Amino acid sequence: MRRSQEKITTSDLKKLLRLAQSDIDHFFERNPEYKKLYEGKEVLIALCQGAALHYIDGENGVKDFDVWFFYPKFSKQLPYRRRGKVDFGKSKFGKSVDDVDFIGRRIDILIRSDLCFKANKPAESIVKYLNSAKSATSKHLSHKAVIGLYPNSVFGKVLWPKNLYIKIKH
Repeated sequence: MRRSQEKITTSDLKKLLRLAQSDIDHFFERNPEYKKLYEGKEVLIALCQGAALHYIDGENGVKDFDVWFFYPKFSKQLPYRRRGKVDFGKSKFGKSVDDVDFIGRRIDILIRSDLCFKANKPAESIVKYLNSAKSATSKHLSHKAVIGLYPNSVFGKVLWPKNLYIKIKH
């Protein structure tokens, strides 16, 4: 799969957030048992992995976009294998070669709930989660980067690697 080297801008981040939120809204509508506990309680929504690294270095390239929703852990655990797929649509990033039904790059929308995630502490929560590296997910995500999408206080900021907690200017 060929990676796009196009720069990810603030408007691209806003589009990713909008498309990912729509997917999560549909997930909760189809799964009322999770809706009651989790809807609207996300601590952090973030662009993660390779595309997040590309946002920082401009060199990694974009194969696809991985948008993660992080929630506090409640009595019923969110399904850890849940992965939504959304089409970014026609854009400068081109088309995902393996996704024949898509016009543009694929966006994977993933969810995680963990005791590390505390309301009103999105940056601190993700750093604690990735530093602990207790789960396969936290270990995997800690190898690349995390860019905040929501809440507004972290939008566009590099949350991981933790020594790069800065805002990229676009």
